[in-house]
Amino acid sequence: MDYYASIFLLTELLMLAMILHVAGYSGFTRGQKAWYLATFLSVAFCAAAEFIALRTEYRPSRALFLTIITVLQFSGVPLLGVLFSGALGIHHRGRFVAAFFAVNLLAETVAACFGWVFRFDDAGYSRGPLFFVIYGILDVISMAYLIRNMILVGRRFRHKDTRTIAMVLVVLIAGIVPMAVFRVNITYLAIAISATLCYIYFNDLMQQDSQEDLFLKQQRITDMQTQMVFGMANLIESRDLETGQHIARTGLYVKLLAEKAKADGVYSDQLTDRFISLLTMLAPLHDIGKILVPDRILQKPARLTDEEYEAMKRHAAEGGRVVRKVMFGLTDEDYVSFAADIAKFHHERWDGSGYPEGRKGEEIPLAARIMAIADVFDALVSERCYKEPFSFDEAVEILRTEAGRQFDPELVRVFLEHKKDFLS
Repeated sequence: MDYYASIFLLTELLMLAMILHVAGYSGFTRGQKAWYLATFLSVAFCAAAEFIALRTEYRPSRALFLTIITVLQFSGVPLLGVLFSGALGIHHRGRFVAAFFAVNLLAETVAACFGWVFRFDDAGYSRGPLFFVIYGILDVISMAYLIRNMILVGRRFRHKDTRTIAMVLVVLIAGIVPMAVFRVNITYLAIAISATLCYIYFNDLMQQDSQEDLFLKQQRITDMQTQMVFGMANLIESRDLETGQHIARTGLYVKLLAEKAKADGVYSDQLTDRFISLLTMLAPLHDIGKILVPDRILQKPARLTDEEYEAMKRHAAEGGRVVRKVMFGLTDEDYVSFAADIAKFHHERWDGSGYPEGRKGEEIPLAARIMAIADVFDALVSERCYKEPFSFDEAVEILRTEAGRQFDPELVRVFLEHKKDFLS
């Protein structure tokens, strides 16, 4: 296999790969696929027509056949820029393709009759005196049209890619100059590479904008979720000022405790960045169940009776139910479950004597175990209408004493090792 045959084979294989890719790709409309397939099939046809005309065994009896396929080839090459403009989404290209092809076909047919561009005679194929004039003018028009449309299409997208446009131009020129100056015909390989670059150009613009659209959509969802969380938390704060301030402080404590635990290698397999982000965001909902507690109990300026305390305890189970009811269908199940676990289980105890389900140890969700420490610590050091605040050292000592009984001992150990960070 000689050099030219290798170039031809490489061109055909590249176009075959692109045709198969486009046929199986689901990211384009049916119309876009049709334009891409027409472009790549046309490149493959033109390269094959040239190879047949120039490299197969020549016989004068085949001159008419070779003339016809060469006319079609020369008519089709300038059409490639128009075909790909259709693939790029330029509207109303169908009529322009038909008109441009008709003009090319007429010009090449007339030129073939007089041998202006090429001829097949007894000696074989030879170029005519106007080969570079006619062929060059039509190709330059097509190339300029393609570059213009790539720039126009690029303006529709948020991300610009002038480097790829420049590369297409460079590759096309690199394919034309060797043929014109040195008679080294790598033109169709250059065209095939340019067609592939154009495909990558448009597909990349679509993908980048799609990714940005997806990111913006996710950001809007996150913002909506955040607003929902703080809106629900504000419902509690509007009824209980102490609870409102408590929400803000515990949000800081859970984030700090989770980050320190991760840094110390405690539950580091669970304490991912997403986990900590969700914990921080959803911690304000831990007391959401209190919106169902009567004002006479919630705002009572004294210790609760046993009956009132039992009513207050129901806020945990009710909190989980409220979260699931309010958030159902608005976000993903993992998000809802995370929020519900915090609201429902933050009063469970490590030894199993908590409420509402009496879970113990690691049966209690990690987010709720972290929330429990932050919740109790803030309650201890804060003044309430029914008690004076404990000192920081007293609160720390209570946490130390309750490790393994009320609280996860590993998390308490992390708290104690970094207690100065909680002092501020």
